[in-house]
Order: sequence, then structure tokens, then C-alpha cells
Amino acid sequence: EKHPDLLPGEVEFCSANPILKYTQDDLSQRGVFGTLFCTNFRVTFISDEKPQEKTDKTFKNKLYGENDIPLMCVDHIYGVYDEKRKLITGGLVKNKYPSKMIIHCKDLRVFQFSLTFSKEEDAKKVICLTSGIKCLCMYFVSAEMQWKQETVMFDSPEDWTQEMKRTKANCRLVTENENFELSQRYFLQLLLAVECLINVTNPKLSIVLTVNSTFTLTSIFFSFFFRMINAVAHNHLYSVKTEDLSESLPNIQDIQQSYNKFKQFFLIENSTDFWLSDVKWFSSLESSGWLDIIRQCLQKAVEVVECLEKDNTNVLITEEEGTDLCCVISSLAQIMLDPYYRTLMGFQSLVQKEWVAGCHAFLDRCNHLHQKDKEYHSPVFLLFLECVWQLVHQHSPAFQFSETYLTVLSDSVHVPVFSTFLFNSSHHRESVMKAESPLAQSGPLSCPTVWDWSVQFDSKAQNFFFNPLYLEKVKHDRAVRKPHKPKHQRNLSLPSSAFKTPPKKGFFKDETDSLKKMLRVKRLSRWRGSPDAPAATTREFFESWQHRPLDYHGLLLPCLDGPAVHIWMQRYLRWIPEVYILGGGSVAVMTKLMELLSQVQDLKRVLEQRDSSQAAKLDHRPYFQHRLLSFDSSGRLSSSFPFAYTCYRSFKPIIPTGLMQSLMVTDSLASQEDEASSVVSFV
Repeated sequence: EKHPDLLPGEVEFCSANPILKYTQDDLSQRGVFGTLFCTNFRVTFISDEKPQEKTDKTFKNKLYGENDIPLMCVDHIYGVYDEKRKLITGGLVKNKYPSKMIIHCKDLRVFQFSLTFSKEEDAKKVICLTSGIKCLCMYFVSAEMQWKQETVMFDSPEDWTQEMKRTKANCRLVTENENFELSQRYFLQLLLAVECLINVTNPKLSIVLTVNSTFTLTSIFFSFFFRMINAVAHNHLYSVKTEDLSESLPNIQDIQQSYNKFKQFFLIENSTDFWLSDVKWFSSLESSGWLDIIRQCLQKAVEVVECLEKDNTNVLITEEEGTDLCCVISSLAQIMLDPYYRTLMGFQSLVQKEWVAGCHAFLDRCNHLHQKDKEYHSPVFLLFLECVWQLVHQHSPAFQFSETYLTVLSDSVHVPVFSTFLFNSSHHRESVMKAESPLAQSGPLSCPTVWDWSVQFDSKAQNFFFNPLYLEKVKHDRAVRKPHKPKHQRNLSLPSSAFKTPPKKGFFKDETDSLKKMLRVKRLSRWRGSPDAPAATTREFFESWQHRPLDYHGLLLPCLDGPAVHIWMQRYLRWIPEVYILGGGSVAVMTKLMELLSQVQDLKRVLEQRDSSQAAKLDHRPYFQHRLLSFDSSGRLSSSFPFAYTCYRSFKPIIPTGLMQSLMVTDSLASQEDEASSVVSFV
């Protein structure tokens, strides 16, 4: 019997054989026989068939393959009983033994296994362990191992000092919360900007401030907070605008419900499911509300940027927890304002600063432990990545990283190896990581961060993280003066949100309200006028920005019109063969563009070599320019590249008979289409 190649620290729990893994081809019951294993890291299927000729994959994950499911990536498990599908929860297989197991993954893969050929006890063990394990994290990294780290982690005074130098911020570092005496849900180090407490720096004078209401409301905190307001506002309290995101954006439960509806359209088990969903595609997407939530977050970020950029006004954003939508909006605002955060290292540092050091509750929000309490579950970080993807999609030359990088990052959230996404706060991380490791006797646990991409990919695969169309900033480039534009008439507005935020419930609600009353600062929505005014002024601000000279290293704003907000196709459609475009899609466009880019670089190299004085400059080109991707031309690539290589279902769009009848497609119409296609073929 074959066994999986275990990673260091990985332990095999049980197995079941023979298991039939379906190929998801129109309920044809075709598949591959093999063995299903469950370890403390993954569920893995190993085929009994002899492997075909191995083709070296350009983009291969070292930790798990196409037949592996990290336990943290398991979303739902269903058992099929007499053709009826039932959800299996809590590791319990009630009463009857299921003949089939269906696994829906958080990265939207779908696996179907027939259990009828294996021993009942073996199959039950696999099902129970797969659905019942509480995220058994693999601590396979010993304390002595050192990981190469170039990303600024914001876990030391030196990192914050480096950021202050980069942004030329007039700040000094304080350590009042170094031992989490003020709050266990906030930064270890705090920045004092001219005697004020601040957690978001900006190269401009205007600043985005976020407040976490879970601060212990002590006299120390109030002392710092009022000094912050007075210093930032230069003793003009009303120059600080406030926005309570709990009132102006959907809450985390709304976000969770919307995404649950949205993701169902991409968890395709067979061709019939695909064509059924395709019939009502647009209406289904609209009813989920997911794209509208993305639009709302981007619009709110633009409103904040407008205050900072246009009105030179400081913005204070608040919410009950202060670590969810505050992270989303403040991060998006910084990406729009600061080109450094559009580089790969800059973006990773931003995530570290705003999300990891900022104590976003990854463990609860991502439901890594598969808890039944749904109150705390919400894909807030995925929502942020969705918004970033919209910016990358609309302004590709402004970003050094690619959409493949964002897709891999969204997958890595559910890989239980990295310390980045495993904890709820810095305090939680420290208390766990300082504990003695059960595997390494030498000391505390040591896990790599997700930013050490060599753990998952080799250097060749990491080339896909870089955008070859990124426009490098030319040194000594003269600053473009921003022309003054008169205000446009406010006759355009974006669709208003369909979400109505219910009254917020929580222990800190009263404290938050008291804090806002004490501040006596103006709310952003009141300052901007009527409820429809933000949309109108945002449109106005965007149109004014559009008339400026194009500068990918300056201010960057998204278009928020309905058709401009797209589906993240690579992430959501990569596992659905029916939408593959053989030899086409973005990979084909990128290949041609890179061929042209390579030719241009060759010509530049020839011209530079003609001048000996310029030859020495060849070695000083930006690193990313050498990262031209090389696609495997030996195989037929599809639009799902570099993720899906194998196609299990036919590319031919065959609508099932039952669906044709339900759509009232007559035989005569079908025959007419056949005749038309035959004529085309003849011609």
C-alpha cells in the first residue's frame, strides 16, 4: 500500500482503501481508485494507478498538491445517503453510513469520494477525523531554524523607527503597552506623534486614525487619546473628521452571509450544476450582494482619501472592535495614497502593520477551529484582498505584485503552518509561541511567517508573484504639479447600499458612544452633507483625479461604477473546466506582452552596450525586471494557468437534457443550431 510523503512533524492518523475519487463528469460515476489518508495536517488521496509521465509543473506548492486538502482548508463535509446529501458536523456520522463523501474547500475546490468499496470502520475514521479535528497545526519548525525575512514585521521598536524614517513622521516610540498593560488587543509598541497616540503613519500631514474600543478605558488611555487629538488637530478639534464604520458599512455578520451566498456559485460538483447556475448567473451574483460590499468598502476608502488629499483634513475611523473594517479601510486608503504599499514588500509590511500587529482576529474570523458559533466568523481579510484585486485589475502598471500573488495569499490563510494567520492578537501569538513545543525539546515554538514564500514555492514559481507590466518609478522624475479643477455639478451618484446595519450589540457599545460624545468632533457623514452626498462628492473627486496627468506612483483611485467592479476570476473560476479557455485568457495576453517586453529590454541592452559609459548600469536594474515568466509551451495552457493543469470534465458545453426541457428548448431549435454549426464547419 502506498503512503504519502510526510512533512517533518506530520503524523498519519488513519487511512481507507479502496476509495473511488470521482472525476466530476456529469454524474458518470467515473473516477480513480486509491487510498484516502488523514494526517495532522491534511487529507490526501493517493491513486493506485501508475503515474503517467511526469511533467514538471512551473507552479507547484511544496506543502500540498492537487490531491491534498489542508485540514484548515476544509469548509464543509457532506455525506450522501440514498441520493440525499446531508451536512456532517462535529466529526459524527449519525446512524447510517454514507456511501459518498463530498468535501467543499475554502479555496473553492470540490472533492467527491465513493466509500462503498472500503471497510465501513476505516471510512468512518477518515470522515470523523476530517470533520472533527480542531486545526491540528503542524509545528514542524524547530527553534534553531532561522527564516529569511525581508518584510518589515512591526514587532520591534526598530521596525517602527524604520517606518517613521521612511514616512518622515514626527513621532517618538513609547512602550506603555509593551507588556499588554493597556490592552491585549492592540499594538505592542505605540507611536507618539508630537505627544499623541497614533497607529497609522502617512507621508502627508493628514493622518488616518483608528480607535479600538476594546482598550481598557483608563485615565492613562484618555490622557494619551486627548493628547493625540489635540496634537494632530493642532488644537483645532473640528479639523478631525470621524466615521463610525459600524453605522456606515455592513457588519461582519452581513459580510459572512453575503459571502456564503456568493461562494456557492463556484462550488461546482458536476457539469449539470454549472449549467444550472449559468442560466441565472447575473441575478444570482446581484442577489448575493458581495460585489456591492466590495464597492461600499472602496467608496468609503475613497471618502477617507478625499479628506486627506483634497481637504487636508485628518480622519478618525472607529468601530466596536476596531480590528475588522478599520483594518480594511485604513489599509485601502494607504494603498491609494502611498505607492510603497503597491510594491510586494510594501504590501506585505502593510498587512503586518494593520492586520497582524493591529490584532485582527484571524483565528475567529477565518474559523480555523471549525467552531459552531457563527457570530465571530467573517471573511474580512478576504474582503480586503478582493478590494485590492479591484485596484490591481483597474491599474495594473501601478502594482509590483500580480493577481496570482493575491490568489496564493488568500489560499495561504488556510494553511496551518504559518504564524501570520493563526492567532487573534499579538498577545495570543506570544502566549502560544512562548509555550514549550511538544516536538522540539530545545525551546519555544518557531513557525515561519507566510512571507517566507520559499516554504511553499521555489524561486521559479515565485516569479509569478511579480507583475511584469509594473511601471517602475523613474528616478529624478520631476513632480507633476496638480492642476486646479473647478468643482463639478453634483448630478451623479453611485447606487446606495442595500444593507441596513442592525443596532450594534456589545459590551463596549456604551463606552464607544461616550467616547464619541466626549470628543465632540464632527462625523464624516454629517460634515459631507446629506446621505447621498458622499457618493456624489466621491464621484466628483474621482472625475477631478481622472483629469490629472497619469501618474501610477501618485494618488490612485478606483472606478466604482457597477460594470467596473469585476469578479476575481482567477480565484473563483480556476477549478471550473467549463470556463477554461484553451490557449487563451489572461495567460495568452500576458505571454504576448512579456514577449514584447523582452524584445524591448533586448533592444535597450544593445543600445546601452554601444556606450561603454552606460554598460555598468546594466547590473543596477530593478530586481523585478529580471523576473520574466517562462510558460511551458509544450502543453496547452488554459485561462486557469498557473493553478489548474488537469481537466476532468469535457470542454464541450453540453447542456443536460433535463435542463434543456426546463428551459423549453425545442428539438427544432437544437437541430437548427446543429445545421448552422455544420455550415460553418463546411465553410
